[in-house]
Amino acid sequence: MKVLFVGPGASWSTADVAAGLRDGLLHHGLQVIEYALDARIARSCGWLYYNWRRAKKTNPSIAKPNEADILYQAGRDALAQALWHQVDAVLVVSAMYLHPDVIVMMKRAGLRVFVLFTESPYDLDKELAVAKLIDGCWTNERSSVSAFREVNPHSGYLPHAWHVLKHRPGPQPSDELFPQHDVVFVGSAFSERIEWLKAIDWTGINLGLYGPWALGKHHPLKPFVRSAEIDNAKTAALYRRAKVGLNLYRTSMGFGKFAPRITYAESLNPRAYELAACGAFHLSTDRPEVREVFGGLVPTFTTPDEASALMRTWLADDNGRQSVAAQLPACVAESSWRTRATTVIGDLQTLLQRRAA
Repeated sequence: MKVLFVGPGASWSTADVAAGLRDGLLHHGLQVIEYALDARIARSCGWLYYNWRRAKKTNPSIAKPNEADILYQAGRDALAQALWHQVDAVLVVSAMYLHPDVIVMMKRAGLRVFVLFTESPYDLDKELAVAKLIDGCWTNERSSVSAFREVNPHSGYLPHAWHVLKHRPGPQPSDELFPQHDVVFVGSAFSERIEWLKAIDWTGINLGLYGPWALGKHHPLKPFVRSAEIDNAKTAALYRRAKVGLNLYRTSMGFGKFAPRITYAESLNPRAYELAACGAFHLSTDRPEVREVFGGLVPTFTTPDEASALMRTWLADDNGRQSVAAQLPACVAESSWRTRATTVIGDLQTLLQRRAA
């Protein structure tokens, strides 16, 4: 089977999802034609603004390029690539940065289009609008499956996973290049995460915050911000070297203090699988799948005070942490992206055969 693999357009955690799934597809022998949407968005943005500034010198009233213009130009060549390579299917990760007109044109051309949605339930309405246009899809959030099936009967649940080549337990050759923290958190600075971490007393604890944390210089969390640029391999090294990892599930539907928030979700995020696959002891805010997958091996909390108490208790218990950490990889042994890819491949084959018939 040959697929055009359209990246998510973003360069953070959704890019990790895409890298893992791509590895899984290649591992099982699929021919994967990659369409790097993130690089194309950056290039289209630069090209459109450059030409707009030039044109404005002689035509001051010319309209400034907007986001839709950038996304359309960045994504339109995916149609040409799919037709040129005569792919069996187009597989898109996320689709939040792929202009919907590109999908419409792909369908007009007779292409089979499938999407792995990664932003449920936060961007559910946008995802459902895309789901109506395509041949089939998967969502990362199991409580959202029924909503998807109302608009597309070929919808399923595909849990997140870990990358076989990046997430390994035990010390790895390059791990010593990275700092060792008492507590480490890797993720974006959604407002609820800022509130949580700000409410905890970090006295005597070496906290490392990694990711896009654009805080003011006088913010109490500013001293703990280490690096904004961090890839999945570096994240894994930080997890393995830390005494305690933190997994804070987001609730914000976008950035900003006043962004609306979801009221319910069930599924594990990518970091939950990655922490466990690295054999990293961690604490987590609660979701139903945390208990289902890990039992009592991942202590959960509902308030900053509970989190603070758990951290200090476990930081003082080296033997206890090591015992728990050693059991975590087994909990997710069958949850790698190479395993998840078998579900994707099976679903694609079934739906393509059905369409052909």
